[in-house]
Parts: sequence; structure tokens; C-alpha cells
Amino acid sequence: MTRRHIRLVPLALALMVSACHSNPSTSPTTTTGGLTTETFTGTVAVNGSDSKTFTVAVTGVVSATLTAAPVPMGLGVGQPGGASGCVLLPGGSTTATAGTLAQVSGELTPGTFCVQVYDVGNQTAPVSYTVTVTHP
Repeated sequence: MTRRHIRLVPLALALMVSACHSNPSTSPTTTTGGLTTETFTGTVAVNGSDSKTFTVAVTGVVSATLTAAPVPMGLGVGQPGGASGCVLLPGGSTTATAGTLAQVSGELTPGTFCVQVYDVGNQTAPVSYTVTVTHP
């Protein structure tokens, strides 16, 4: 395993959500028992994506949950960069339907990462979404 490498294991029954790189909205961060929870909102254009960054302080499990979106979307975790703003890690993405259980999770080392929501072909108009990321 290399530095800043993540092993993401999609949950069997979870579906992911997509977004477009447009809205930098984030809610206040909450910390509980050594874990930080960040809530991000944004809008994904048809055939688009949206990414938000977060910082992992210590090695540990990171979980991403698409909590609000009217259609199934792509959801992934990666590192900032590339044309879309987020280069997804191998095995770090899935298609998700909004819910309360983590749809992507895995262990990350300290560093700056991103969560990306993207259109998987279900959109006919821009879609607003909410994603929650929990990390150490």
C-alpha cells in the first residue's frame, strides 16, 4: 500500500450519487469520539460532477454517504486534481441511491482527499445533493 492510498469497499446494498463541480457549500463540522463528520451540498449538471475536499488527520476509516438526491448518482472518494477536480481512487466509487448507510468506506492515511458526486446517466436536469463524510 502506498502513502495516501485508500482501500474502499462499497457496501453490498448501497447505491451511489453523482454531482457537478459547482457548489462549494458545506455545513459546520462536528466531531464525536475522534471522528469528524462533514456535510456537503451541491448541484450536479447533466453529464457533470461536483467534488468537495476534506482533510484526514490520522490513518483511519473514512465513510461517504449520499444522504439526499432524487435519482441514483455516482459517489466516490479520491484525491484532488484532474479535469473533474477529483481523481477517484481504484475501487473508491459506486452508484448510490440516497440513504442513511455509508455507500463507500475504506481506510485512508493522513492527507487531503475529495468526495465526488456525478451523473451516471439518470439525470434530465441539474440535481441537488447532500453528502456526509465521516473521517478521523
